[in-house]
Amino acid sequence: MHQELSIAELPKRKAKRKPRRRDDLMWKAIFEDLSVDFLRFFFPDADKLFDLNRKCEYLDKEFDPFFPHEEDTSGRVRYVDKLIKVYLKDGGAKWISVHIEVQNQKGKEDFSFRMLRYWYLMKDKYNVSITALAILTSNNKQFKPGPYTEEYLGTKLTYQYNTYKLLDQNEAELKANPNPFAVVILVALSAIKNKNANDLDLKAIKHNLHLELTRRKVDAAKHKGIMNFIKYYVNFNNPKMMTTFTKEVELLLGRTTPMGTEEYLLDKFKKEGREEGRHVEALEIAAEMKKDKFPIETISKLTKLSIEEIQAL
Repeated sequence: MHQELSIAELPKRKAKRKPRRRDDLMWKAIFEDLSVDFLRFFFPDADKLFDLNRKCEYLDKEFDPFFPHEEDTSGRVRYVDKLIKVYLKDGGAKWISVHIEVQNQKGKEDFSFRMLRYWYLMKDKYNVSITALAILTSNNKQFKPGPYTEEYLGTKLTYQYNTYKLLDQNEAELKANPNPFAVVILVALSAIKNKNANDLDLKAIKHNLHLELTRRKVDAAKHKGIMNFIKYYVNFNNPKMMTTFTKEVELLLGRTTPMGTEEYLLDKFKKEGREEGRHVEALEIAAEMKKDKFPIETISKLTKLSIEEIQAL
């Protein structure tokens, strides 16, 4: 079995590293892919409060002109905003505003004031109750924005909202949480804690995250959404590593289907119809799996190579 490494235990390989590219806008897609799981993860009484049989609506696009994407000096988007309309069990509707702060550098607009502006625009347009949640993905432990307050000549305004800081979360508790959205949080947390990981280390991290996903036995649509988040939220520096990672996942689990690994391999090689090509590909995959410390017997079983061939790599 693939050796499982925790985020804290991951060995550090010395290598010249380039800044890791991260796709923060993937948060918008994962909220829609896992809307019910998201609600249950952040709101413990979700099943009592919301009619989860009705689909959520997403209305953040209509507010985009008021909140253009702000980028830092490296070109990364600083804020990701999501506006979700959820239905209550009594037939009414409420609004959940989700803001993602993805960078610890100070932007053009104060974060808490941005939260207030979003609340005001929604309240002014729809006049409904709103709850706001800020998910803080900053790698700065000291970055903890508080409520927005303003006072002048006896008039005082305070706007308090919910915050969830990734660096404050416990990895073991997230792994023990059966909610699929816990895997999404683990992905983002690992991105912060392993921002300098090289491609081999990053591949090992992605394998461990994929293992967390398979343990939860989600349906095909959710599996695809979370798997895409695992794959692309943090990108490999060398694009070829993505191909290697994808092939290894296919070998272990047979894509996202319940097909057994040996059955999948047999089907794959029959379709290719080229024994020589099969052998070369198997050697390449075996070499990568050996680097990631898969047991020799497991590599042999999955690739159909002899133990001697694998040992010689």
